[in-house]
Amino acid sequence: MSQIQEFEKVLSSSDTSVAAFDEHGKSFVKRAQHFLHSTPAAVPLIVLVLSIIIFGIAIGGRFFSSYTLTLILQQIAIVGILGAAQTLVILTAGIDLSIGVIMVISAVIMGNCAITYGMPTILAVIVGLAAGGACGLLNGLLVAYMKLPPFIVTLGTWNIVMATNFIYSANETIRDADVDAQAPLLHLFAMSFRVGSAVLTAGVIATVVLVGVLWYVLNHTAWGRHVYAVGDDQEAAKLSGIQTKKVLITVYALAGLIAAFAAWVSIGRNGSISPSAAVTDYNLQAITATVIGGISLFGGRGSILGTLFGAMIVGVVSMGLNMLGADPQWKVLLTGVLIIGAVAVDQWIRKVSA
Repeated sequence: MSQIQEFEKVLSSSDTSVAAFDEHGKSFVKRAQHFLHSTPAAVPLIVLVLSIIIFGIAIGGRFFSSYTLTLILQQIAIVGILGAAQTLVILTAGIDLSIGVIMVISAVIMGNCAITYGMPTILAVIVGLAAGGACGLLNGLLVAYMKLPPFIVTLGTWNIVMATNFIYSANETIRDADVDAQAPLLHLFAMSFRVGSAVLTAGVIATVVLVGVLWYVLNHTAWGRHVYAVGDDQEAAKLSGIQTKKVLITVYALAGLIAAFAAWVSIGRNGSISPSAAVTDYNLQAITATVIGGISLFGGRGSILGTLFGAMIVGVVSMGLNMLGADPQWKVLLTGVLIIGAVAVDQWIRKVSA
């Protein structure tokens, strides 16, 4: 018994400090990598600020005018909303190539229901939203239950929806004047108001609010954490009790619904409703904003705030080059550089965090 007591006396002189990780030994580069990994929206925000400063210096005070900056926001509103929809899908390690045409056919349905069929405008909007959600739901069912690759599924539905759009509409454009006369509610998001010397539209406010709501949902709800988990490792998420099929279905259906909401905003932005807008590269623009915004194409990482910043980067570059009178191809070139750079940074961050 006395031997045990002697042993315990020795313990009293041992080190009682708590183990801690030494952060001081890390280089600045390592600390920066870990910071960027924990704050994925930081990279696009830094690029956005630098872009504004560079074009501001090159162009002068005109670029920093409230008119120019708010015009950029108006121009990226539709792409920002579509980018938010695309972000949800890419976070699950998928992709939706049909987002753009879902938006167009939803706008065509809203316009025809309100003007051609004489439905109450609010009912026409609901029908259009339901059509967009149904297209997204179809994508989700094919991906979740038939286990088809998202790229193939949405490439197929892109062709189906685009053809349906032209067949249904007979490629007839609904004029701005007809929308104003018979369904002015479709132009709701064209409403503008002043904040000091800045002019904002309801479409810009809707974009910011939508991104804010989705940011909260993704970061502070169980469903949001499940989306990230499915994108990070679907099999591990399934083993941990997450209903991965349900998550995938809801993500694609919600993406379709958001695309239909973008349709309503686009009617306010464009005035008329044209089925031929389906050939516009809205989907490519949305993917560009998402990738530049730091959303990993491998799924499971990124912030939807970054997508908004990514759309703003594209808007700033486009506006800056236009004001400098540069060849439009410079915008295409710089966009390609930004896409490759964003993916390279994502790989760099993932490598160091492993």
